[in-house]
Amino acid sequence: MPQSIWKGAISFGLVSIPVRLFGATEEKDISFRQVHRDDGGRIRYKRVCSVDGEEVPYADIAKGYELPDGEIIVLDDDDFANLPLSSSRSVEVLSFVPAAQIDAVQMGKPYYCDPTGGDIKPYVLLRDSLEKADRVAVVKVALRQRERLAMLRPREGVLVLQTLLWPDEVRAPQLGFDDTDVTVRPQELAMAESYISALSGDFEPGEFSDDYRQALEQVIEAKAAGHELKAPEEAPRSTGQVVDLMDALRRSVAEAKERRGDGAAQPAAKKSATKAPAKQAVKKTVKKTTKAATKKTTKKAGTTKKAAAKKSATRRSA
Repeated sequence: MPQSIWKGAISFGLVSIPVRLFGATEEKDISFRQVHRDDGGRIRYKRVCSVDGEEVPYADIAKGYELPDGEIIVLDDDDFANLPLSSSRSVEVLSFVPAAQIDAVQMGKPYYCDPTGGDIKPYVLLRDSLEKADRVAVVKVALRQRERLAMLRPREGVLVLQTLLWPDEVRAPQLGFDDTDVTVRPQELAMAESYISALSGDFEPGEFSDDYRQALEQVIEAKAAGHELKAPEEAPRSTGQVVDLMDALRRSVAEAKERRGDGAAQPAAKKSATKAPAKQAVKKTVKKTTKAATKKTTKKAGTTKKAAAKKSATRRSA
């Protein structure tokens, strides 16, 4: 189990629920170190003061805030410790809201809440109450010397605390193109909707994989084993310019349907070309089968006729 990053309690009205927080996610990234290209030696950095040029021990390093005029205000641990944070060791519940009202842009890192007290009934009560009410709890909590907005929500039988950005931390989407007058034709909209429909389905996280990381791991393994590395063939790069929007949408829909295994994604000409030989093959097979059946029937009739003549001759002889 990973190390907990916070210990405290959830204040659920007058009920206190002792918990500790664990990171609910981890990034599967490949980390590199800076090394000297010639001999592979690791590159190390020294903390040097810009005033006296001397190397500074980590214990003598403090936090400094730079004012607009360049002056530095130095803050030490005592300054941070004396800040009036009521949520320093508690998760303070502020309100209960529908989860759909929280914008995904505001959502940050999630943490699992692990009950540490001997009695876990208050924890289960809060979890089940949130599930039944179909709500999430908006809370305040102090993490790493910062007061954060967060939400509490149940997930797979566990309470998850997910940090949220403060409203003034979310930028307005002022990108400059929203005031441009663009008219989308109904045919283009219908084709785009068809493309969305072709790729619509339930979200299954297991269907996706990090191809870049897997390829990078193979490169590292090959280098470690002393194998010769071959550069993969590059796919032709797209110019990024859409000449015909409808044609691009139409081809996108066809590719999406083909990816989903839908036979309707085949072009009409290709389908008819596939259908014609199949029809000829069926016709040829039927003709061959009929001819063989006729030959067999004729042979059988001749055998029956010959047997009847032989039987009649025997009777006359008797």
